[in-house]
Amino acid sequence: MTEEKVFFQAGDVKIEGLAYNAPGERGVVVTHPHPLYGGDMHNSIVETIVQAYREKGYTTLRFNFRGMGRSTGTYDEGIGEQEDVRAALAYLAGMGKTSIDLAGYSFGAWVNALGLKGFDQARRTVMVSPPVNFLDFSFLDYSEKIRLVIAASLDDIGPPDLIKEMIPVWNPEAQFEIIQGADHFYGGKNGDIKRIIKEFLERDV
Repeated sequence: MTEEKVFFQAGDVKIEGLAYNAPGERGVVVTHPHPLYGGDMHNSIVETIVQAYREKGYTTLRFNFRGMGRSTGTYDEGIGEQEDVRAALAYLAGMGKTSIDLAGYSFGAWVNALGLKGFDQARRTVMVSPPVNFLDFSFLDYSEKIRLVIAASLDDIGPPDLIKEMIPVWNPEAQFEIIQGADHFYGGKNGDIKRIIKEFLERDV
């Protein structure tokens, strides 16, 4: 079974997504990198995250933030994008999913973090390369939902040393993984991301 094109509303904005419906109550919403720098739901890291979750039996939903692809509206500096995430979570809940993860890469991880306290339908979140050297994460304090953070050893946008300093504030119990030899774009290292996420999901059967 392949992903199906879907559309859902985030207020007045129509959001374009790709959904894969698996049996059971588990699902994940996956968010993409920065729209102003070419990020969209077809990003290879987004696809890798989706594949990892699909292979562990999760329903998946990735989508284009407002203003990207066939999603209407315009870039909104992370504010309207939080509404896009909330609408995506509601869409999965409408499919009968009651155990929903929220995973994001780069800008997507930042938007997820911005709205995390208000995303009641998100059980936990996975962050891949949160761009702590590029966007402000000073607002983010403790959340038990932050369970897995993945960084790249050569990433100057999300430097692992800086992320490591922040994790005790975010959630000292969170799993932190550094992929050696990778930069922010993980060229040739997608398999490492998939392995780490799948192992993480296996521990929460």
